[in-house]
Amino acid sequence: MKNSVLSRPELGVWNFYFLLKLALASVGLLNFQPIPNLIFAAALIIPLPWQIAQTLRTVVAIPIGIALFYQDTWFPPFSRLLDNADNIRGFSNEYILELLGRFIHWDWVGLFFVALVAYYFICQWIRLTTLSLVGLFWFSVVSIQPEQPAIASTAASSGTNTTSTQQTKNPDNNTLNQALTNFHRTEASRHTNFPDTAESHLAFDVLVINICSMAWDDLESVGLRDNSLFQQMDIIFDHFNSATSYSGPASIRLLRASCGQLPHQQLYEPANQQCLLFNNLRQLGFTEELMLNHDGQFESYLDNVRKQTEMPPPAIDSKILKRSWISFAGPPLWQDQDVLVKWWQHRINELKTQDRVALFYNTITLHDGNRVLEADGGTRPANYKERASSFINDLVAFIKELQRSKRPVVLVIVPEHGAALHGDTMQISGMRELPTPSITHVPVGVKLINMDTPQQSNPVHVAEPSSYLALSELIARLLRVPSFQESNGFNWQLLTTGLPQTAWVSENQGVVVQEYEGVPYLRIKEQGTWLPYPHRFK
Repeated sequence: MKNSVLSRPELGVWNFYFLLKLALASVGLLNFQPIPNLIFAAALIIPLPWQIAQTLRTVVAIPIGIALFYQDTWFPPFSRLLDNADNIRGFSNEYILELLGRFIHWDWVGLFFVALVAYYFICQWIRLTTLSLVGLFWFSVVSIQPEQPAIASTAASSGTNTTSTQQTKNPDNNTLNQALTNFHRTEASRHTNFPDTAESHLAFDVLVINICSMAWDDLESVGLRDNSLFQQMDIIFDHFNSATSYSGPASIRLLRASCGQLPHQQLYEPANQQCLLFNNLRQLGFTEELMLNHDGQFESYLDNVRKQTEMPPPAIDSKILKRSWISFAGPPLWQDQDVLVKWWQHRINELKTQDRVALFYNTITLHDGNRVLEADGGTRPANYKERASSFINDLVAFIKELQRSKRPVVLVIVPEHGAALHGDTMQISGMRELPTPSITHVPVGVKLINMDTPQQSNPVHVAEPSSYLALSELIARLLRVPSFQESNGFNWQLLTTGLPQTAWVSENQGVVVQEYEGVPYLRIKEQGTWLPYPHRFK
């Protein structure tokens, strides 16, 4: 009996495990690592003559197989989920159940059952161990290829990612690391030159609306890309990168917009005063104000933003307003129109002697997992389209309020990041651990209200790749003697031409996504391996 076992080793039911992996990897649904799988298969196929040893091996192999399968997926390392455990514990019970449900795709469950039944019948007629091992060996041979170094182009050395015929299609790790280093070096030298005094004769307010969870991809997914809010903007940035997919870092980047893009870890170091957008406005006579439609407690958002950007506390306690939503973390949210109109009344009445006021307003109405508060005190789920439509209507109504006041206002709409509505092969819907282009490509608009500018039938579009520095420069231009004013009237093109361009690099803690030759590449840990982002199966 022992000789029979030794002469014909079998993987048994583990064949289903390996063949399933090979099938998924062949269509790009797994980031398959053949060498660890080949070693795992070798450990499983070694003949063991004693039943107790076989049983013990199976007991040990099951958790190893599960861990190896997760490692072969496109999902982030499990350690990153553990790093966010404290934040997850802050979610409401309803939201946690909703997120767990997104991991289950019933179509895939059905296909898995069909594959299992097919395996049961086929394994009785075909020796599948041979097929499994051949597949593993083939994937291993294909994966062991000498890495061809890419020729770095002028774009890489300058910090921009413009296509060059000198570059190859498969840059190596060194090339991508150098491109990232050059990008940060270039960004460190850039800043906005604000005038010494507000040279514009027109005293106006600057209202910055910072929106959680709104990307072009989200608006398109729910049929709201062409909406009444952005249709009335004067300027739209078509390729604006929010540079991160989390709220705190996004708001800090916006409030430090007057310098080039910082590496993520430097966001939590003392700020250069020249970089603080609202500090620059304060130097020109603006009164700084801050407002939220939430309590700012989740992830210590309010404390972190104020600490890193020197902003004042909220101007008005929103708790005096009627609650409209319940957040994903449990505390109430207030209707955006109610908060903004209440603040505008405060500005008109209590700050009426101030010529210039600058407001930073943060809203999380569109955050994943928020619920509608019912009249009886209960809650119900609210899909993204319902909340987005309500939010858009609120801002449209607020713009009308501003127009009626006759006060000149520069309204700047800047989302923090997208909502990741449909997810992709690496992240479930609503997950924003990886700052992919579909999440950080956000709609940014600027509208000049009551500033005696000509009406436009369509907004002026800024088509170049842009980020926060371009917004800072635009505001600085409005504060200078307006060179965009010509004898025959206002010139929108002069106002928007030549704004700073920024290459597409996005970061979260320990994660970087950079675009190189039009392809997004992902690095999950410091000095880790760069991978082309697998966006094929959105």
